[in-house]
Amino acid sequence: MGRAFEYRKAAKLKRWGNMARTFTRIGKQISIAVKAGGPDPENNPALRTIIANAKAANMPKENVERAIKRAVSKDTENYKEMVYEGYGPFGIAMVIETATDNTTRTVANVRSYFNKAGGSLGTSGSLDFLFDRKCVFKVNKKEGIDIEELEFELIDFGADEVFEEEDSIVIYGAFEAFGKIQNYLEDKGFEITNGEFERMPVDTKEVTEEQRATLEKLIEKFEDDDDVTNVFHNMKSPE
Repeated sequence: MGRAFEYRKAAKLKRWGNMARTFTRIGKQISIAVKAGGPDPENNPALRTIIANAKAANMPKENVERAIKRAVSKDTENYKEMVYEGYGPFGIAMVIETATDNTTRTVANVRSYFNKAGGSLGTSGSLDFLFDRKCVFKVNKKEGIDIEELEFELIDFGADEVFEEEDSIVIYGAFEAFGKIQNYLEDKGFEITNGEFERMPVDTKEVTEEQRATLEKLIEKFEDDDDVTNVFHNMKSPE
């Protein structure tokens, strides 16, 4: 699971190298979190996590503060989180997560990308059975931490897997365990550098190099759309 996550993450970071685009996406997430739970990070766990993500993406502090102020303003856009599901070429299942202030525009774009690639947009929930929803955290290592003991403790809070990666510790858990795991990590003094939700494929599908190139172009098309926040699929990672 760890390798699959890192492959997707590396690919996303490569494509989202455009800082302005990355900051725009984080700004939308801040807006949604502030409207749902208020502008004070101390009292809004979701906002705290997004601020940590912003820091990891090298988003300037003043940009974060401006995004919070805009979210409080009555004139700011109201973003909705919408999920679209469909099949790309070669039978690859795809789930597209978006944050949009215009659902008509977004669904039209998503449908267009699928159609032009020879795929098709499906109905909401039609591909749920092909993916497991997980929460994932990355924290900085602390001296004297025993990974096995940490994993044993975190199991009680809904964690499934804990492993080391360079100077970080990565924790996977049940979707609904996000808050419990976040609280545990904060209470124990861990510095959370990233926290988000993943849709992990239950099973992956083999593709040829040529098919992979075609699918990667479609994924890039989705990720170039400012409304799109995440793209998940069940294409098997290269060895």
